[in-house]
Amino acid sequence: MTDTFAAGDGLISITGLSRRFDSRLALDDVSLSVPRGGVFGLIGGNGAGKTTLIRHLLGMLKAQSGAVRVFGLDPVTCPVEVLGRTGYLSEDRDLPNWMRVRELIRYTRAFYPAWDDRYATELLQAFQLDPQSGVKSLSRGQRARLGLLLALAHRPELLILDEPSSGLDPVVRRDILGSIIRTIADDGRTVVFSSHLLDEVEQVADSVAIIHHGRIMLSSTMDQIKQTHCRLTLRFRDSSNAAPPLTGALTAEGSGNEWAYVCHGAAQDLHFAAAALGAEVLDQSLLTLDEIFVSRVLR
Repeated sequence: MTDTFAAGDGLISITGLSRRFDSRLALDDVSLSVPRGGVFGLIGGNGAGKTTLIRHLLGMLKAQSGAVRVFGLDPVTCPVEVLGRTGYLSEDRDLPNWMRVRELIRYTRAFYPAWDDRYATELLQAFQLDPQSGVKSLSRGQRARLGLLLALAHRPELLILDEPSSGLDPVVRRDILGSIIRTIADDGRTVVFSSHLLDEVEQVADSVAIIHHGRIMLSSTMDQIKQTHCRLTLRFRDSSNAAPPLTGALTAEGSGNEWAYVCHGAAQDLHFAAAALGAEVLDQSLLTLDEIFVSRVLR
């Protein structure tokens, strides 16, 4: 694992966190730090452990082993102090169906002294929500927008979004969600969001952690991740049925004497490794976050 952020240095600090549900290990010795300010993307497939990790941050689950700190506090023993400074949008959009939109806004407002009525009204208009509508009648996309409004209107120091794009159309994702996330981060606050839409994460995240089968596979800044991963296409003197072993290679594909490697490491070191094998570098190209993710989880 590459971990630029030492546990204990950030707004969120997780150390040696493990969680088991019956015989299934959902989180396996997770250590992670989320720096204050900016956007932190948590990516992984279904069942990777993203939501379980988020529930520990919110104090919904107590660590079976290890420690979780948010603002330096244990969210289980200090829920008021942590949740009062945190906005949260759940993946399942669990909202009370018996309320109207305006009633739910008024109800939620009572829990947050820092609630910004003007901002809530701006979001209501931007999200095109009718305050008289019943929550039960809202579409999945409208429920996502309402949940986002409730999470944002008290201007939290920490905003946690679990699959925030679920149910949102592409225009809303691009024009509203992306701009909101960046605006919050540029204001010095912190956004943590989980997503399986890696192109979206790549556009807005400053830092990223990849989680797979409950383990952190990679955690670093987006810039460092992009700079230390590349695709090298090599030509070897001799033909081979299998890719010659290249130091730093994560995956390889090709045939004969021409092979393309997805690599991790400094470019100079990778070129030295190729030269040591007697290979000619035909091409070196950057990778998308999606390609890096696949190379990490399919190793």
